[in-house]
Amino acid sequence: MPDRQEPLPTPMAIKPKTERARITATEMTAIILSVLWLALAAAFFLLGDPAAAFGGQGGAVWFLVVMLAVFMPVGMIWVAATAARASKVMRDESQRLQVAIDAIRHAYITQSQNRNAQAEPSVARKLEEIAAAQRKTETALAMFSSSRTATPAPAPARPPAPEPQADDGTDQAALPLGTRAEEMRPPLDNADFIRALNFPDTAEDKDGFAALRRALKDRDATRLIRAAQDVLTLMSQDGIYMDDLRPDLARPEIWRRFAAGERGRAVAMLGGIRDRTSLALTAARMKKDPIFRDTAHHFLRLFDRGIFAFAETATDAELSEMSNTRTARAFMLLGRVTGTFD
Repeated sequence: MPDRQEPLPTPMAIKPKTERARITATEMTAIILSVLWLALAAAFFLLGDPAAAFGGQGGAVWFLVVMLAVFMPVGMIWVAATAARASKVMRDESQRLQVAIDAIRHAYITQSQNRNAQAEPSVARKLEEIAAAQRKTETALAMFSSSRTATPAPAPARPPAPEPQADDGTDQAALPLGTRAEEMRPPLDNADFIRALNFPDTAEDKDGFAALRRALKDRDATRLIRAAQDVLTLMSQDGIYMDDLRPDLARPEIWRRFAAGERGRAVAMLGGIRDRTSLALTAARMKKDPIFRDTAHHFLRLFDRGIFAFAETATDAELSEMSNTRTARAFMLLGRVTGTFD
């Protein structure tokens, strides 16, 4: 590909190889035919007897017939010559225009290739930035998944088992029933639950990971959070990210009515996701991907149970804050797709 580009040719800049002659072959033929016809007419009128040939008529009619007989063929000859010359000019101009169009097209293609070659480094750099951001997100999710196993909670000290005491006439000992470690922990704080449902923003979000670790110690919260993580990961494969959605947030009383068991039009305001692209992609994935469909229904069931327990102790402000989390947005999107609010 040459470094220097030639200027774009135009139809006016393209000239024929030879200058157009002032008298063409067509005109020369017309002149010869005209002279030949006039010579024949003159010989006819001078050497013959035109009065006898035309019935001996005279006067104005005779003069008109003579003029038509002499000059009409000459006029027709020159009309034909003019038409032939105009046709030739049109063909020449059409060829010149076609050559100019081909040259312009070739120059445009060359310039487009040059621009694409210059744009390739910037496109590659943009793709690298997108890949880096994706790797950063995957790293944050990996840290979230491994946070519980990386920092295990110390097991509570179990009281020493009492020595077995034999009953009257029997050799069986009375064994007390133990209490599970989950029942001995204090209930999960609403602020930590809300922060965990929103997930850490970045890998440096220490407060977010701390709230997430505390939420993962609660069995019900853990199940909901992991189901939400699975759904968000699957939707991200289609380019659907909760941060890109701007839902219409419902009032806290609507969430309380949903937690109380109301469904359909009564709680339709919860389906505040209006992004048509995300709705269409999610609906198509629900129909075609059975794994995604099962994961989405599992998440919706766990969210239903989680919001029921959360609404019992949450204030209106906490419900409003919860409705703006990434998990709540996923619920709004999947709820509209599955017809929860119909």
